[in-house]
Amino acid sequence: MTHDFGELAMPQDATITAADIARLAGVGRAAVSNWRKRHDDFPEPVGGTATSPAFSLRQVRDWLAAQGKLKESADDEHIWQELRQTVDDVKLADALGHVGAFLLFLRRDHGTWRELAAGTDAELVERLPCAVNEAVAGLPGGMVFPAVVSAEYASLIRRLATLADRRGALGAFEFLRERYLDLHKRRMYETPAEVVALLEKLAGPDVRTVFDPACGSGALLIGMLERRRPPAGVLGQDCDETVARLTALRLALRGADARIEEGDSLRDDRFADVQADLVVVNPPFNDRNWGYDELSADPRWQYGLPPRTESELAWVQHALAHCRPGGLALVVMPPAAAGRRAGRRIRAQLLRRGALRAVISLPQGAVPNMAVALTVWVLRRPLPDERTPGQILMIDTSEAKEDFAAPAAELWRRFSADPEADLDRPGLGRAVRIIDLLDEEVDLLPARHVTRPPAVPAIEQVTGLRTEVVRALEELGGLLPEVRPAQDGFGSPLVTVAEMARMGMLEILGPPATATAQPSAPPTATERPADSGGRTVLTTGDVTNGAPPSGDATDLTEHIPVRAGDVVVPTTAREPVARVITEDGALLGRHLILLRPDPDRLDPHFLAGMIRGARNHKHYSVLSSTYRIDARRAELPLLPLSDQHRYGEVFRRLEEFRTTLHRAFHQGTALAALITDGLVDASLHPSA
Repeated sequence: MTHDFGELAMPQDATITAADIARLAGVGRAAVSNWRKRHDDFPEPVGGTATSPAFSLRQVRDWLAAQGKLKESADDEHIWQELRQTVDDVKLADALGHVGAFLLFLRRDHGTWRELAAGTDAELVERLPCAVNEAVAGLPGGMVFPAVVSAEYASLIRRLATLADRRGALGAFEFLRERYLDLHKRRMYETPAEVVALLEKLAGPDVRTVFDPACGSGALLIGMLERRRPPAGVLGQDCDETVARLTALRLALRGADARIEEGDSLRDDRFADVQADLVVVNPPFNDRNWGYDELSADPRWQYGLPPRTESELAWVQHALAHCRPGGLALVVMPPAAAGRRAGRRIRAQLLRRGALRAVISLPQGAVPNMAVALTVWVLRRPLPDERTPGQILMIDTSEAKEDFAAPAAELWRRFSADPEADLDRPGLGRAVRIIDLLDEEVDLLPARHVTRPPAVPAIEQVTGLRTEVVRALEELGGLLPEVRPAQDGFGSPLVTVAEMARMGMLEILGPPATATAQPSAPPTATERPADSGGRTVLTTGDVTNGAPPSGDATDLTEHIPVRAGDVVVPTTAREPVARVITEDGALLGRHLILLRPDPDRLDPHFLAGMIRGARNHKHYSVLSSTYRIDARRAELPLLPLSDQHRYGEVFRRLEEFRTTLHRAFHQGTALAALITDGLVDASLHPSA
C-alpha cells in the first residue's frame, strides 16, 4: 500500500463545532449556546450551516482564554482538530493509523526520535517515514506510515510528540481514538466493559494464549491483557484492514506480544493451525452471506453444517476449532440462536458431545443499541475419550440491577468444580440435565430453565397493595382546589415562552445531544462527556407518569443537569405535559425540553400549568394520536408574581391530584389482577 500525503497542505486554522467548543471548556453545549446569545464578542461562525455552524478554532481558543474558560487539556483538543483537517473524514481512520504508528515508534525507539527532533523540519520529514516503518514492521496492511510527508506537517508531528510526553504514547493514542469514535461510532463496534469483565471472569486463571477471530476494536483482547496474569500470546483477526491495524496498534502500545491479521475469518482463516487456551468472540449477527455455499465441506463443522440462516453457529464451531482440547470458547450470541428451529440439530450435538457447558443471559441494555438481551455461550472443546457430562449450567442475569458479571462468574466456578452436582440458585441459575433439553425444540434460553425465586405470599402482597390503594384514594379528595367563575379574563397581555426567554424571565435548554442523533451535512463531532457521575436520567415516561428518574446516560453525548424548580416538557406526548422538578441531581433525557424560570419573575408551577392547558393546544402539532409540543410557542399572561403564585399553587395541587389518581388507577388494576390470580390458583379464598 502506498501513502503520499505530500500534496496536502496544512490548514491555517481548524474549524470546530459547538460540541467541540463545549469540550474545550468542559461544559455542556447549552452553555455554549448561552455564551453566543449573551456575549457580543463571541466569535462569529466561519462556515457550516445555520443549524450546525463552524467556528475558527484559534478565535474560540483566544476567546475562552480571555474569559478564563479554557481547560488545561485544550492543547490536546487543538491537536485533534488539526489532525482532522489533514484529511477528509472518510480517510480519518487511516490518518489515525499513521499517528498510532508514529506513537509506537516513540515508544519503541525514543532515542532515534530525539535525534530526528533536533534537526530541521525538512530533515525530520525526510528521515521519519523510514524510521517509523522500521520500528513498527509487522502491523496489518504492510507500510503503515506515509512514504512521503510534506514539511508542512512537521509542526503537527512535533506537537503529537509533546502530546505523548504529557499522556504517554498509549494515552495519546487512546485520546485521539476516542475522538475518532465520537465521529464514527458505527464503523468500530465496542464490546461494553461489563461484558468484557464477565468474559474475563469466566476464562479461568490459566490462559497462555487468547484468540479473537472477530476482534474489532480489540476490547476483549485488551480485557484479557489487563488481568492479573495476562496471556503470553494474543491473536486476532478482523475483516476490516484499517480496524485491524488500529487494534494492532492498541495492543502494541500496551507492550503485548500480539499478532493481528486482516481478513474474513470464516472464508480466509489466517490462523488455521492455531489452537488457543481461550477463544473470545463477539461475532456479527444475522449474516446470511457468511460463506455457506463455498464452505459447505469445511472440516470445522464437526457438529453439523450450519444452515445459511445460522451464521452464529458457524462462529461457534469456528471458535471450538481453534480451542486446544480442554480449552474454552466464550461467544456472545443473540437470544434467537438458542431456540431457532433451523439450528436445533447443531445445538443438540453440542449438548450430546459435551461441548456446550453454559448459557448466560445478559440484562437488557447490557449491550447498548441492542433491542434484545444477548447471551454468552460457554463452550469447551472435549478431551479425547473424556466422559460426556450430564448437565449444563443455565444462568439468567436479566434481573441484575448492577454487577451481573460477579454472580454469574461465581456460579460458573461452582459448576466447573463439580459439573454433576445438584446446583440451583433460584432467580439466577441452575444445573440442568442435558437429557431434559434434547426434545424437538432444544431450547437453550436460560429463562425457561432457571428456577423462579420464591414469591411473596399472595395475602401479604394483597394486604400491602390494598393499603397503598386506600391511602391514595383518601388523598384525592383533599387535593382538589376550590375555584370560582372569572368575569374579565386575565387583564394582561399574552406573551410566548420564546419571548419570555428573550426578556430574561427564563432559560430554554435541550433536548440533549445523543449518540444516535444524525448530524447535519457535513458531518460534525458530537460531544462525549468524560463521565455522567452515575446520575440517573429523567425520561419522557418519567415526566409523563410523575415517576422518579429511571434512565441511564448511555446514549447521551451532552449532559444537562436538572435542578429543583425547572420545568420539563416532552417534545412529543399523547397529551401536553409539563412537570416541575422538585429535586436536583438527574440529567435531562432525550426528547425533553427544559425551561429554567427566574424565580424572582416567574413561578414554575404557573408556567407548567399554562403550558398544559387546552388554550395552548392550538400551538402544538397533532401527529396521529400524539402532540408534537413546541413549548416555545405556548402563550402565558404577564401577571404580577403574587398572582402567578396563586395560580401556581392551584396548578400544583391539580398536578398532584392527577399523579395520585394515575398511581391509584395502576395500583388498583394490579390489586384486582392479584386477587383474581390468587383465587384462581387457590392461594387465596373468599373471606366469607
